[in-house]
Amino acid sequence: MSNVTHFRDFIQIAGVSGMGEANLLMECGIRYLGFPLRLPVNEEDLSEPAAAAIIRSMQPPSYGVAITYQSTAEDIVEFMDYLGASLVQLHGDIELQELAKLKRLRPHLTVIKSLVIGKQPYEELVDTLQRLRAFVDAWITDTFDPATGASGATGKLHDWGVSRRLVELATKSVILAGGLTPENVREAIQFVAPAGVDAHTGVEDTSGHKDPAKVRRFAAEARAGFELLRVSGARCE
Repeated sequence: MSNVTHFRDFIQIAGVSGMGEANLLMECGIRYLGFPLRLPVNEEDLSEPAAAAIIRSMQPPSYGVAITYQSTAEDIVEFMDYLGASLVQLHGDIELQELAKLKRLRPHLTVIKSLVIGKQPYEELVDTLQRLRAFVDAWITDTFDPATGASGATGKLHDWGVSRRLVELATKSVILAGGLTPENVREAIQFVAPAGVDAHTGVEDTSGHKDPAKVRRFAAEARAGFELLRVSGARCE
């Protein structure tokens, strides 16, 4: 079975720049660290050997999540084996047969698939949700920036109403990303009712490094939002 059997109260911080920052995030109580690598638009935050060293050093309940735009099962397997990652966030387009093959090759790999709001019409997002669901462990909604072509780490919000509708339709957990900050994450959780949240630029200082105070506040506000969902009886699995 996958290392992550559910995504309830999932909090991920992506864009780790080095071992020091990884340790800082874990000291702040963050259990899921995202490593965007081999990117088509944005620059990587660290080298692949450095990412592999961090991911391989992490012990449960802390995990490194490899964020990649690769689209073939063989390439993904080779990269995950190199990194030592047991969770992968597939942020680009991938065909059904490749996802099925990936699950055959690595059945214990936890697969999170992106749904990028603004890049595709809503109907195509729903189609992706339905076609790929058998081979996906969770979804993540993120923001497309038409100005740069980036499908993540844009620092921009998207229409939360779209994410909320996808949460209602999905049979697997949905993680909300895109422009989340300590100031808006609680509101976002209450509105969208996701299983988890992800932040990248929203917890950084002006130099582009993770700000410990922002990270701690983001985590606290997210947990408060998840607790309010439970109290209200809204879906949060």
